Parts: sequence; C-alpha cells; structure tokens
Amino acid sequence: QVRLQESGGGLVQAGGSLRLSCTASGRTFMYAMGWFRQAPGEERKIAARIRWANGETYYADSVKGRFTISRENGRNTIYLQMNNLKPEDSGVYYCAAQQVGSTQYNQWGQGTQVTVSS
Repeated sequence: QVRLQESGGGLVQAGGSLRLSCTASGRTFMYAMGWFRQAPGEERKIAARIRWANGETYYADSVKGRFTISRENGRNTIYLQMNNLKPEDSGVYYCAAQQVGSTQYNQWGQGTQVTVSS
C-alpha cells in the first residue's frame, strides 16, 4: 500500500504560477508517478507523468511548455511546476502512483484544488 499526500493547490490569477507536491509513503516501489486533473463535469485526465527509474516524462498537449514534472528520489516526492496558468487549468489535481508490477495507476491521493481566475 502506498499513501500519497498532495499539497500546493490554491487560487491564482491567469498567467500566474503554482507548484504542487506529492509525497509517497509506505510500499514505495514505483514504476511511475503522475498528476491527473479533473474539471467539473469532466473525466479525470493525465496532465503529466514521470518514470521513477530514469526520469522520463510525458505531458499532455494542453500543458506542454507550461508545466514541468520532477522527482526527488530520496524523499519519494514529485512536483508539478505550473507556469502561465490559464482558467482552463482549473480543477482538482490528483497525484497517482503506478507500482512496479502494475499495469495502471493504482494508488491515488485525495486531490488538491487549483483555481485559476481570469
């Protein structure tokens, strides 16, 4: 079992920045970790993910060039630096972990709200 604790959400004006953090504890044998976001009335979608072993990253087209995902291995922590935020970036951001041996993200944080005002 992996426990994920997110922090860093909040309210920001369009064009501003926020940094989200997610720390994993427990059985932290992870293949990858990622950030998903869910806007009201929409399905949860991946924003970015990072492979734990080699740091390889993936970004959704909507956030490329504005968001940066990174990891801090010694602290089992990932970050999502979000710059030039837009109102359409608003939603609940969830940290997720794909454990070694799993084919999908199987551990989730409780979510943190990001609201971008225009």
